[in-house]
Amino acid sequence: MSNFGQILREIGEFGLFQKRLLFALCALNVFPALDVIGQVFTGQSFPHHCNTDWILERGPNLTEERQKNLTIPVNEDGSFESCEMFTPVDWDLEDIEKYGINTTTKCMDGWDYEAGPGVSTLVTEFDVVCDKNGLIAVSQSISMAGILIGALVYGMISDRFGRRFAILLAISFLLVFGVATAFSPNIYVYMVFKFFCVTSSVSMTMNVSVLALEWADPSKAALCTMVILCFSGIGQMSLSGIAYLIHNWRILQLVLFSPLVILLGAHYWFLPESARWLLTHGKKKKAQKELQRAARINRMKLPEDLLDQINMECTSERRNMFDIFKIPYLRKYTLIMGFIWFAASLLFYGLSLNIGSFGLNIYLTQFIFALVEIPANVCGLFLIQHFGRRLCEACFLIFGGTACLVVLAVPKGILSELHVCSCCRHPRSTDQAAGGLSLHHSHADIWHHPHCCW
Repeated sequence: MSNFGQILREIGEFGLFQKRLLFALCALNVFPALDVIGQVFTGQSFPHHCNTDWILERGPNLTEERQKNLTIPVNEDGSFESCEMFTPVDWDLEDIEKYGINTTTKCMDGWDYEAGPGVSTLVTEFDVVCDKNGLIAVSQSISMAGILIGALVYGMISDRFGRRFAILLAISFLLVFGVATAFSPNIYVYMVFKFFCVTSSVSMTMNVSVLALEWADPSKAALCTMVILCFSGIGQMSLSGIAYLIHNWRILQLVLFSPLVILLGAHYWFLPESARWLLTHGKKKKAQKELQRAARINRMKLPEDLLDQINMECTSERRNMFDIFKIPYLRKYTLIMGFIWFAASLLFYGLSLNIGSFGLNIYLTQFIFALVEIPANVCGLFLIQHFGRRLCEACFLIFGGTACLVVLAVPKGILSELHVCSCCRHPRSTDQAAGGLSLHHSHADIWHHPHCCW
Protein backbone atom coordinates (compact mmCIF):
# COMPACT_ATOMS: atom_id res chain seq x y z
CA MET A 1 0.00 0.00 0.00
CA SER A 2 1.31 3.46 -0.91
CA ASN A 3 0.59 6.49 1.19
CA PHE A 4 0.90 10.01 -0.14
CA GLY A 5 4.22 10.58 1.61
CA GLN A 6 5.76 7.72 -0.38
CA ILE A 7 4.34 9.15 -3.59
CA LEU A 8 5.88 12.56 -2.81
CA ARG A 9 9.26 10.94 -2.27
CA GLU A 10 9.00 9.36 -5.71
CA ILE A 11 8.06 12.57 -7.55
CA GLY A 12 10.21 14.90 -5.44
CA GLU A 13 9.31 16.18 -1.98
CA PHE A 14 10.28 19.79 -2.65
CA GLY A 15 11.48 20.07 -6.20
CA LEU A 16 11.06 22.65 -8.93
CA PHE A 17 7.33 21.92 -9.19
CA GLN A 18 6.71 22.71 -5.51
CA LYS A 19 8.94 25.79 -5.62
CA ARG A 20 7.15 27.18 -8.67
CA LEU A 21 3.81 26.47 -7.04
CA LEU A 22 4.91 28.17 -3.83
CA PHE A 23 6.03 31.28 -5.70
CA ALA A 24 2.74 31.46 -7.62
CA LEU A 25 0.72 31.09 -4.43
CA CYS A 26 2.83 33.69 -2.62
CA ALA A 27 1.95 36.24 -5.30
CA LEU A 28 -1.72 35.68 -4.48
CA ASN A 29 -1.22 36.16 -0.75
CA VAL A 30 -0.26 39.79 -1.32
CA PHE A 31 -3.85 40.76 -2.13
CA PRO A 32 -5.66 39.71 1.06
CA ALA A 33 -3.33 42.05 2.93
CA LEU A 34 -4.18 44.88 0.54
CA ASP A 35 -7.88 44.20 1.03
CA VAL A 36 -8.07 43.87 4.82
CA ILE A 37 -5.59 46.62 5.74
CA GLY A 38 -6.46 48.91 2.82
CA GLN A 39 -9.32 50.51 4.75
CA VAL A 40 -6.72 52.16 6.99
CA PHE A 41 -6.09 54.48 4.03
CA THR A 42 -9.42 54.50 2.21
CA GLY A 43 -11.17 55.35 5.49
CA GLN A 44 -8.62 57.90 6.65
CA SER A 45 -10.14 60.83 8.56
CA PHE A 46 -9.01 64.46 8.79
CA PRO A 47 -9.76 67.46 11.02
CA HIS A 48 -12.98 69.06 9.85
CA HIS A 49 -15.52 71.76 10.58
CA CYS A 50 -18.88 72.86 9.22
CA ASN A 51 -19.04 74.51 5.83
CA THR A 52 -20.03 78.13 6.53
CA ASP A 53 -19.73 79.69 3.09
CA TRP A 54 -23.10 81.37 3.66
CA ILE A 55 -21.30 84.27 5.32
CA LEU A 56 -19.24 84.94 2.19
CA GLU A 57 -22.35 86.43 0.63
CA ARG A 58 -22.06 89.21 3.24
CA GLY A 59 -18.28 89.45 3.20
CA PRO A 60 -16.63 87.85 0.17
CA ASN A 61 -13.18 89.08 1.21
CA LEU A 62 -13.13 87.38 4.62
CA THR A 63 -10.04 85.33 5.41
CA GLU A 64 -10.53 81.68 6.31
CA GLU A 65 -9.56 82.30 9.93
CA ARG A 66 -11.91 85.27 10.26
CA GLN A 67 -14.72 83.26 8.67
CA LYS A 68 -14.24 80.51 11.27
CA ASN A 69 -14.22 82.99 14.15
CA LEU A 70 -17.54 84.46 13.07
CA THR A 71 -19.39 81.26 12.18
CA ILE A 72 -18.02 78.37 14.25
CA PRO A 73 -18.12 78.11 18.06
CA VAL A 74 -15.04 77.22 20.06
CA ASN A 75 -15.00 74.24 22.41
CA GLU A 76 -13.42 73.99 25.86
CA ASP A 77 -9.90 73.29 24.64
CA GLY A 78 -9.91 76.37 22.40
CA SER A 79 -10.32 74.59 19.07
CA PHE A 80 -13.21 75.01 16.66
CA GLU A 81 -16.19 72.69 16.95
CA SER A 82 -16.27 69.90 14.38
CA CYS A 83 -20.00 69.28 14.27
CA GLU A 84 -21.63 72.59 15.18
CA MET A 85 -21.88 76.05 13.65
CA PHE A 86 -23.55 79.33 14.50
CA THR A 87 -27.04 79.50 13.05
CA PRO A 88 -27.01 81.50 9.78
CA VAL A 89 -28.69 84.90 10.13
CA ASP A 90 -29.92 87.49 7.65
CA TRP A 91 -27.66 90.25 9.00
CA ASP A 92 -25.05 92.49 7.48
CA LEU A 93 -21.43 91.57 8.11
CA GLU A 94 -20.98 94.63 10.35
CA ASP A 95 -23.82 93.51 12.63
CA ILE A 96 -22.45 89.97 12.80
CA GLU A 97 -19.01 91.29 13.77
CA LYS A 98 -20.48 93.75 16.27
CA TYR A 99 -23.02 91.57 18.07
CA GLY A 100 -21.99 88.02 17.21
CA ILE A 101 -24.35 85.04 16.88
CA ASN A 102 -25.47 83.28 20.05
CA THR A 103 -27.41 80.28 18.71
CA THR A 104 -25.83 77.14 17.29
CA THR A 105 -27.01 74.33 15.05
CA LYS A 106 -25.66 71.19 13.44
CA CYS A 107 -23.80 71.47 10.16
CA MET A 108 -26.25 72.44 7.43
CA ASP A 109 -24.15 72.55 4.25
CA GLY A 110 -21.67 69.76 4.75
CA TRP A 111 -18.11 69.95 6.05
CA ASP A 112 -14.74 71.36 5.09
CA TYR A 113 -11.79 69.02 5.63
CA GLU A 114 -8.20 69.92 6.38
CA ALA A 115 -6.91 67.51 3.76
CA GLY A 116 -4.36 68.09 1.05
CA PRO A 117 -5.27 68.90 -2.55
CA GLY A 118 -6.69 65.94 -4.43
CA VAL A 119 -7.19 63.88 -1.27
CA SER A 120 -10.39 61.86 -1.26
CA THR A 121 -11.32 59.18 1.27
CA LEU A 122 -14.52 57.51 2.37
CA VAL A 123 -14.77 60.05 5.16
CA THR A 124 -14.36 63.16 3.01
CA GLU A 125 -16.51 61.97 0.10
CA PHE A 126 -19.41 60.47 2.05
CA ASP A 127 -19.11 62.83 5.07
CA VAL A 128 -18.66 59.97 7.53
CA VAL A 129 -18.27 62.34 10.48
CA CYS A 130 -20.27 63.55 13.48
CA ASP A 131 -23.52 61.54 13.55
CA LYS A 132 -22.06 59.09 11.02
CA ASN A 133 -18.69 58.88 12.73
CA GLY A 134 -19.18 55.25 13.76
CA LEU A 135 -19.79 53.94 10.24
CA ILE A 136 -16.10 53.35 9.57
CA ALA A 137 -15.93 51.16 12.67
CA VAL A 138 -19.12 49.42 11.51
CA SER A 139 -17.48 48.81 8.15
CA GLN A 140 -14.49 47.22 9.86
CA SER A 141 -16.79 45.04 11.96
CA ILE A 142 -18.62 43.91 8.83
CA SER A 143 -15.25 43.06 7.30
CA MET A 144 -14.41 40.92 10.33
CA ALA A 145 -17.78 39.19 9.92
CA GLY A 146 -16.77 38.57 6.31
CA ILE A 147 -13.64 36.80 7.52
CA LEU A 148 -15.77 34.50 9.69
CA ILE A 149 -18.31 33.76 6.97
CA GLY A 150 -15.63 33.36 4.32
CA ALA A 151 -13.67 30.88 6.41
CA LEU A 152 -16.76 28.73 6.92
CA VAL A 153 -18.24 28.94 3.43
CA TYR A 154 -15.04 28.72 1.42
CA GLY A 155 -13.76 26.00 3.73
CA MET A 156 -16.72 23.84 2.74
CA ILE A 157 -16.33 24.82 -0.92
CA SER A 158 -12.66 23.84 -0.81
CA ASP A 159 -13.41 20.45 0.72
CA ARG A 160 -16.29 19.80 -1.67
CA PHE A 161 -14.98 21.14 -4.99
CA GLY A 162 -11.23 21.30 -4.49
CA ARG A 163 -8.50 23.76 -3.54
CA ARG A 164 -7.97 24.98 -7.09
CA PHE A 165 -11.64 25.79 -7.61
CA ALA A 166 -11.83 27.62 -4.27
CA ILE A 167 -8.75 29.71 -5.05
CA LEU A 168 -9.91 30.66 -8.55
CA LEU A 169 -13.37 31.49 -7.22
CA ALA A 170 -11.84 33.69 -4.51
CA ILE A 171 -9.64 35.50 -7.06
CA SER A 172 -12.68 36.12 -9.27
CA PHE A 173 -14.82 37.46 -6.44
CA LEU A 174 -12.03 39.64 -5.05
CA LEU A 175 -11.41 41.05 -8.52
CA VAL A 176 -15.09 41.79 -9.18
CA PHE A 177 -15.97 43.23 -5.79
CA GLY A 178 -12.59 44.92 -5.26
CA VAL A 179 -13.05 46.88 -8.48
CA ALA A 180 -16.78 47.39 -7.84
CA THR A 181 -15.93 48.97 -4.49
CA ALA A 182 -14.29 51.84 -6.36
CA PHE A 183 -17.69 52.72 -7.86
CA SER A 184 -19.67 52.64 -4.60
CA PRO A 185 -22.31 55.42 -4.65
CA ASN A 186 -22.48 55.58 -0.85
CA ILE A 187 -20.92 54.15 2.30
CA TYR A 188 -23.57 51.44 2.65
CA VAL A 189 -22.94 49.94 -0.78
CA TYR A 190 -19.23 50.13 0.03
CA MET A 191 -19.82 48.00 3.14
CA VAL A 192 -21.64 45.33 1.13
CA PHE A 193 -18.91 45.16 -1.51
CA LYS A 194 -16.24 45.12 1.18
CA PHE A 195 -17.93 42.21 2.92
CA PHE A 196 -17.69 40.06 -0.21
CA CYS A 197 -14.11 41.19 -0.78
CA VAL A 198 -13.03 40.03 2.66
CA THR A 199 -14.83 36.69 2.41
CA SER A 200 -12.76 36.06 -0.72
CA SER A 201 -9.55 37.31 0.87
CA VAL A 202 -9.69 34.91 3.80
CA SER A 203 -10.45 32.05 1.42
CA MET A 204 -7.42 32.95 -0.66
CA THR A 205 -5.15 32.97 2.38
CA MET A 206 -6.49 29.66 3.69
CA ASN A 207 -6.47 27.71 0.45
CA VAL A 208 -3.15 29.11 -0.74
CA SER A 209 -1.55 27.69 2.41
CA VAL A 210 -3.43 24.40 2.20
CA LEU A 211 -2.55 23.80 -1.45
CA ALA A 212 1.13 24.56 -0.87
CA LEU A 213 1.31 22.25 2.15
CA GLU A 214 -0.56 19.39 0.48
CA TRP A 215 2.02 19.30 -2.31
CA ALA A 216 5.06 19.54 -0.02
CA ASP A 217 6.71 17.12 2.36
CA PRO A 218 5.65 17.65 6.01
CA SER A 219 9.23 18.64 6.85
CA LYS A 220 8.81 21.68 4.57
CA ALA A 221 5.43 22.74 5.98
CA ALA A 222 6.85 25.40 8.30
CA LEU A 223 9.09 26.81 5.56
CA CYS A 224 6.22 27.05 3.08
CA THR A 225 3.99 28.75 5.62
CA MET A 226 6.69 31.24 6.60
CA VAL A 227 7.33 32.23 2.98
CA ILE A 228 3.60 32.65 2.28
CA LEU A 229 3.09 34.80 5.38
CA CYS A 230 6.12 36.94 4.52
CA PHE A 231 4.44 37.90 1.27
CA SER A 232 1.50 39.17 3.30
CA GLY A 233 3.94 41.55 4.97
CA ILE A 234 5.34 42.53 1.58
CA GLY A 235 1.81 43.31 0.45
CA GLN A 236 1.24 45.57 3.43
CA MET A 237 4.52 47.39 2.86
CA SER A 238 3.67 47.97 -0.78
CA LEU A 239 0.25 49.22 0.32
CA SER A 240 1.93 52.02 2.26
CA GLY A 241 3.89 53.15 -0.79
CA ILE A 242 0.95 52.93 -3.19
CA ALA A 243 -1.36 54.79 -0.80
CA TYR A 244 1.31 57.46 -0.33
CA LEU A 245 1.34 58.09 -4.08
CA ILE A 246 -2.41 57.77 -4.70
CA HIS A 247 -4.61 59.97 -2.50
CA ASN A 248 -7.94 59.25 -4.18
CA TRP A 249 -9.52 56.19 -2.58
CA ARG A 250 -11.40 55.17 -5.74
CA ILE A 251 -8.26 55.19 -7.88
CA LEU A 252 -6.42 53.39 -5.09
CA GLN A 253 -8.99 50.57 -5.14
CA LEU A 254 -8.63 50.18 -8.90
CA VAL A 255 -4.84 50.13 -8.75
CA LEU A 256 -4.80 47.58 -5.93
CA PHE A 257 -7.18 45.02 -7.42
CA SER A 258 -7.02 45.41 -11.22
CA PRO A 259 -3.82 43.28 -11.42
CA LEU A 260 -5.93 40.32 -10.32
CA VAL A 261 -7.10 40.06 -13.95
CA ILE A 262 -3.60 38.95 -14.94
CA LEU A 263 -3.21 36.62 -11.97
CA LEU A 264 -6.60 35.03 -12.60
CA GLY A 265 -5.62 34.16 -16.16
CA ALA A 266 -2.16 32.95 -15.16
CA HIS A 267 -3.39 30.77 -12.30
CA TYR A 268 -6.25 29.34 -14.33
CA TRP A 269 -3.64 28.05 -16.76
CA PHE A 270 -0.94 27.06 -14.26
CA LEU A 271 -2.52 26.17 -10.90
CA PRO A 272 -2.71 22.42 -10.20
CA GLU A 273 -5.30 20.72 -8.06
CA SER A 274 -4.18 19.07 -4.86
CA ALA A 275 -3.38 15.45 -5.68
CA ARG A 276 -4.05 14.58 -2.07
CA TRP A 277 -7.56 16.06 -2.33
CA LEU A 278 -8.17 14.25 -5.62
CA LEU A 279 -7.17 10.92 -4.13
CA THR A 280 -9.35 11.29 -1.06
CA HIS A 281 -12.31 12.03 -3.35
CA GLY A 282 -11.70 9.04 -5.60
CA LYS A 283 -10.51 11.04 -8.62
CA LYS A 284 -7.63 8.71 -9.45
CA LYS A 285 -7.16 9.61 -13.11
CA LYS A 286 -6.97 13.33 -12.39
CA ALA A 287 -4.60 12.64 -9.51
CA GLN A 288 -2.37 10.58 -11.80
CA LYS A 289 -2.28 13.42 -14.30
CA GLU A 290 -1.27 15.97 -11.65
CA LEU A 291 1.34 13.64 -10.15
CA GLN A 292 2.86 12.88 -13.53
CA ARG A 293 3.01 16.59 -14.28
CA ALA A 294 4.81 17.23 -10.98
CA ALA A 295 7.21 14.34 -11.59
CA ARG A 296 8.00 15.62 -15.09
CA ILE A 297 8.79 19.14 -13.85
CA ASN A 298 10.90 17.71 -11.02
CA ARG A 299 12.66 15.45 -13.57
CA MET A 300 11.54 12.37 -11.71
CA LYS A 301 9.55 9.33 -12.82
CA LEU A 302 6.48 8.01 -11.09
CA PRO A 303 6.58 4.17 -11.03
CA GLU A 304 3.57 2.56 -12.67
CA ASP A 305 3.13 0.04 -9.86
CA LEU A 306 2.91 2.92 -7.40
CA LEU A 307 0.13 4.52 -9.42
CA ASP A 308 -1.81 1.25 -9.28
CA GLN A 309 -1.87 1.45 -5.50
CA ILE A 310 -3.06 5.05 -5.27
CA ASN A 311 -6.66 3.95 -4.89
CA MET A 312 -5.81 2.65 -1.45
CA GLU A 313 -5.88 6.30 -0.37
CA CYS A 314 -9.44 6.80 -1.57
CA THR A 315 -12.50 7.01 0.62
CA SER A 316 -16.13 7.18 -0.37
CA GLU A 317 -17.20 8.70 2.92
CA ARG A 318 -17.97 12.41 2.69
CA ARG A 319 -16.41 14.54 5.43
CA ASN A 320 -17.16 18.01 6.74
CA MET A 321 -15.49 20.45 9.09
CA PHE A 322 -17.54 19.26 12.07
CA ASP A 323 -15.89 15.84 11.94
CA ILE A 324 -12.84 17.21 13.73
CA PHE A 325 -14.95 17.61 16.87
CA LYS A 326 -15.73 13.88 16.88
CA ILE A 327 -12.10 12.96 17.54
CA PRO A 328 -11.02 13.86 21.12
CA TYR A 329 -7.44 14.98 20.49
CA LEU A 330 -8.40 16.96 17.37
CA ARG A 331 -11.25 18.59 19.25
CA LYS A 332 -8.90 19.61 22.06
CA TYR A 333 -6.26 21.02 19.72
CA THR A 334 -8.86 22.83 17.62
CA LEU A 335 -10.49 24.55 20.59
CA ILE A 336 -7.19 25.54 22.20
CA MET A 337 -5.64 26.84 19.00
CA GLY A 338 -8.88 28.56 18.04
CA PHE A 339 -8.86 30.48 21.31
CA ILE A 340 -5.21 31.43 20.84
CA TRP A 341 -5.95 32.62 17.31
CA PHE A 342 -8.90 34.65 18.62
CA ALA A 343 -6.75 36.37 21.26
CA ALA A 344 -3.86 37.09 18.88
CA SER A 345 -6.17 38.32 16.11
CA LEU A 346 -8.07 40.57 18.50
CA LEU A 347 -4.90 42.43 19.39
CA PHE A 348 -3.34 42.27 15.92
CA TYR A 349 -6.34 43.73 14.11
CA GLY A 350 -6.98 46.14 16.96
CA LEU A 351 -3.55 47.64 16.35
CA SER A 352 -3.41 47.30 12.57
CA LEU A 353 -6.81 48.82 11.82
CA ASN A 354 -6.31 51.74 14.21
CA ILE A 355 -2.93 52.94 13.01
CA GLY A 356 -4.53 56.21 11.92
CA SER A 357 -5.39 57.04 15.55
CA PHE A 358 -1.74 57.01 16.67
CA GLY A 359 -1.38 60.65 15.62
CA LEU A 360 1.71 59.87 13.53
CA ASN A 361 2.63 59.60 9.88
CA ILE A 362 0.18 56.91 8.83
CA TYR A 363 2.27 55.74 5.87
CA LEU A 364 5.47 55.27 7.85
CA THR A 365 3.59 53.68 10.73
CA GLN A 366 1.91 51.14 8.46
CA PHE A 367 5.21 50.41 6.72
CA ILE A 368 6.91 49.64 10.04
CA PHE A 369 4.03 47.46 11.20
CA ALA A 370 4.24 45.52 7.94
CA LEU A 371 8.02 45.30 8.06
CA VAL A 372 7.76 43.63 11.47
CA GLU A 373 6.02 40.65 9.88
CA ILE A 374 9.04 39.50 7.90
CA PRO A 375 11.58 39.12 10.73
CA ALA A 376 8.77 37.83 12.94
CA ASN A 377 8.02 34.93 10.63
CA VAL A 378 11.64 34.20 9.79
CA CYS A 379 12.64 34.18 13.46
CA GLY A 380 9.54 32.19 14.32
CA LEU A 381 10.54 29.50 11.84
CA PHE A 382 13.96 28.98 13.39
CA LEU A 383 12.71 29.24 16.97
CA ILE A 384 9.98 26.63 16.63
CA GLN A 385 12.40 24.29 14.88
CA HIS A 386 14.79 24.52 17.83
CA PHE A 387 12.44 24.87 20.80
CA GLY A 388 9.17 23.41 19.58
CA ARG A 389 5.71 24.86 19.02
CA ARG A 390 4.34 24.78 22.56
CA LEU A 391 7.13 26.69 24.33
CA CYS A 392 7.45 29.26 21.56
CA GLU A 393 3.70 29.83 21.40
CA ALA A 394 3.52 30.49 25.14
CA CYS A 395 6.52 32.84 25.09
CA PHE A 396 5.27 34.75 22.05
CA LEU A 397 1.88 35.39 23.61
CA ILE A 398 3.29 36.41 27.00
CA PHE A 399 5.84 38.77 25.48
CA GLY A 400 3.35 40.24 23.01
CA GLY A 401 0.70 40.89 25.64
CA THR A 402 3.24 42.35 28.06
CA ALA A 403 4.70 44.69 25.44
CA CYS A 404 1.27 46.06 24.60
CA LEU A 405 0.40 46.55 28.28
CA VAL A 406 3.68 48.32 29.05
CA VAL A 407 2.75 51.18 26.71
CA LEU A 408 -0.11 52.08 29.08
CA ALA A 409 2.40 52.81 31.84
CA VAL A 410 4.64 55.06 29.73
CA PRO A 411 3.83 58.79 30.15
CA LYS A 412 2.84 60.60 26.99
CA GLY A 413 5.72 63.06 27.26
CA ILE A 414 8.28 60.28 27.40
CA LEU A 415 6.71 58.71 24.34
CA SER A 416 7.37 61.94 22.45
CA GLU A 417 11.01 61.88 23.53
CA LEU A 418 11.28 58.29 22.37
CA HIS A 419 10.07 59.44 18.97
CA VAL A 420 12.87 62.00 18.74
CA CYS A 421 15.52 59.54 19.89
CA SER A 422 14.35 56.68 17.69
CA CYS A 423 15.54 56.51 14.11
CA CYS A 424 12.90 54.20 12.73
CA ARG A 425 10.35 53.63 15.49
CA HIS A 426 7.34 55.77 16.26
CA PRO A 427 6.41 56.77 19.82
CA ARG A 428 3.13 55.14 20.62
CA SER A 429 3.96 52.05 18.63
CA THR A 430 7.46 51.39 19.99
CA ASP A 431 6.14 48.83 22.45
CA GLN A 432 3.21 48.01 20.23
CA ALA A 433 5.55 47.03 17.42
CA ALA A 434 7.25 44.66 19.83
CA GLY A 435 3.82 43.32 20.66
CA GLY A 436 3.06 43.01 16.97
CA LEU A 437 6.29 41.07 16.47
CA SER A 438 5.18 38.50 19.03
CA LEU A 439 1.68 38.36 17.58
CA HIS A 440 3.12 37.61 14.14
CA HIS A 441 5.22 34.91 15.81
CA SER A 442 2.05 33.53 17.39
CA HIS A 443 0.09 33.55 14.13
CA ALA A 444 2.96 31.90 12.30
CA ASP A 445 3.33 29.30 15.05
CA ILE A 446 -0.32 28.28 14.69
CA TRP A 447 0.05 28.03 10.89
CA HIS A 448 3.22 25.97 11.36
CA HIS A 449 1.54 23.56 13.76
CA PRO A 450 1.54 20.08 12.20
CA HIS A 451 -1.97 19.26 13.38
CA CYS A 452 -3.28 22.05 11.14
CA CYS A 453 -2.23 20.29 7.99
CA TRP A 454 -1.28 16.67 8.50
